[in-house]
Amino acid sequence: MRSPGMAVFKQQKVEDVYEIGEELGSGQFAIVKKCREKSTGVEYAAKFIKKRQSRASRRGVRREEIEREVTILQQILHANIIKLHDVYENRTDVVLILELVSGGELFDFLAQKESLSEEEATRFIKEILDGVNYLHAKKIAHFDLKPENIMLLDKNIPIPHIKVIDFGLAHKIEDGVEFKNIFGTPEFVAPEIVNYEPLGLAADMWLSGASPFLGETKQETLANITAVNYEFDEEFFSHTSDLAKDFIRKLLVKDTRKRLSIQEALTHPWITPMDKRQALVRRESVINLENFKRQYARRRWKLSYSIVSLCNHLSRSQMRKVPLIQDESLVGTLKKQEEERRKKGFHPKTYYVL
Repeated sequence: MRSPGMAVFKQQKVEDVYEIGEELGSGQFAIVKKCREKSTGVEYAAKFIKKRQSRASRRGVRREEIEREVTILQQILHANIIKLHDVYENRTDVVLILELVSGGELFDFLAQKESLSEEEATRFIKEILDGVNYLHAKKIAHFDLKPENIMLLDKNIPIPHIKVIDFGLAHKIEDGVEFKNIFGTPEFVAPEIVNYEPLGLAADMWLSGASPFLGETKQETLANITAVNYEFDEEFFSHTSDLAKDFIRKLLVKDTRKRLSIQEALTHPWITPMDKRQALVRRESVINLENFKRQYARRRWKLSYSIVSLCNHLSRSQMRKVPLIQDESLVGTLKKQEEERRKKGFHPKTYYVL
């Protein structure tokens, strides 16, 4: 029997209602295609999620995981969060009809800019925080806030609009119910995830952008996170305001009780200046884009290297017909970094990721 509030998937053929167009992105168990609603002509993105066909199988996504994502998306209606339009199901797939977000990643947009004031930067951060505030008011934790999941609706306008996407790891936090899990991308996860401690909304407030914790290996990255090992290098942060540094310090706090809540973050003077002096400081301080681009390029390279390594490994294993599970060091490392996102998400260089 279907429980109250459980997601309902239309059993009608999605092709009867939408014209399915070009592929926009793909992942381990999902593919996204542009689509057009026949009755209105409006364009959307159709995310085809491959269902797991049996409990014994490891191919596809379990239905309860798809239902959790859909149920959360159905509760959300906010300008800074991806919108779910409709859901269809056939024998092999669940198809999410989602808002078409075509502006690319925020970080890619910023990496192309010649200069960026803190005032401009905080406009984008405020939109992200507004979206998170909406989620937290509904006791929903995203658990995967990272650059790939902060998108622009349309980058070809003067002030692009932020969209938070990918709710594959999102959970409803229930009072009195302990929730633990190890998931997410290593350099962006909060210490409580690494340490397998009870999780709550505070995990979303470990917002680090271009992560200061990225090490040469996954183990080094996780060690940096649990030790909260970072510093503001004078070479790169000499033009960064004390307000900005204070904001970052108060987010990157190991003790979740002392970490800024979403409400405190929104009222922090770097986000909402309390007087003209603070507003002026923010306007005249600049983000070091050289350091930002270097950090982002490094992360892109490491992510691409991991994917190429996995592809090479798959090719070699296929040629030798050796079970993949034998190389646990590679599979284990990549699995903890990307499996949860990629089974419902997409290739990291795909800009229409949903």
